[in-house]
Amino acid sequence: MITLAETTVIGAPIERCFDLARSVEVHLAGNIHCGESAVAAAGVTSGLVNLGERVTWRAKHFGVWCELTSEITAMDRPAYFQDAMIRGVFRFMRHDHFFRALSAELTEMKDIFCFAAPIVVLGRLVEITVLGGYMRRLLRERDAVIKQIAQSGEWRRYLAS
Repeated sequence: MITLAETTVIGAPIERCFDLARSVEVHLAGNIHCGESAVAAAGVTSGLVNLGERVTWRAKHFGVWCELTSEITAMDRPAYFQDAMIRGVFRFMRHDHFFRALSAELTEMKDIFCFAAPIVVLGRLVEITVLGGYMRRLLRERDAVIKQIAQSGEWRRYLAS
C-alpha cells in the first residue's frame, strides 16, 4: 500500500475550499486530460457530494477505460471528509481531505491518499515504480485546480451563493 500526503495553501475561506473539493464539476475540471466523467451508474453526477453519497467515475488511465465508484464515508464540514473506493480497479483506496483555516481568507488543504494496486504479487513493484508517481501527479493537478478556482471569481460557477 502507498500513502501520499500533499498540502496546499489556498487564498480563500475554508468553507469555499471544502465545498470545491466536494464538487463533481471541479473534480472533472482537474482531470480533463484523461476524459473523466461522472456516470449515472451509481449516485451523484453533478453538484456537491455529501455524506453517504456515491459517484461512479469513468476515465482513461494508461490507455484503458476504468470505472471507480467512491463514497463519502465521513464528513465534518468544513474541516474534514473522507471518500473511499466501493468498487474499482484498486484493491484498496481511501482519500482523507483535511482543511484548516490559517486566517479568514487563507486555508490549508491537506490530502492523505492511500491505495493498493490490484495485483498482490506484482502490485508492490507497480505501486512503487509507476502508480505512486502517477497518482501524486493527479493529486497535485486536482489541488492546483481547486486552488485556482477558489482564488478567482470562477468559484461562483461551481458553488451557489
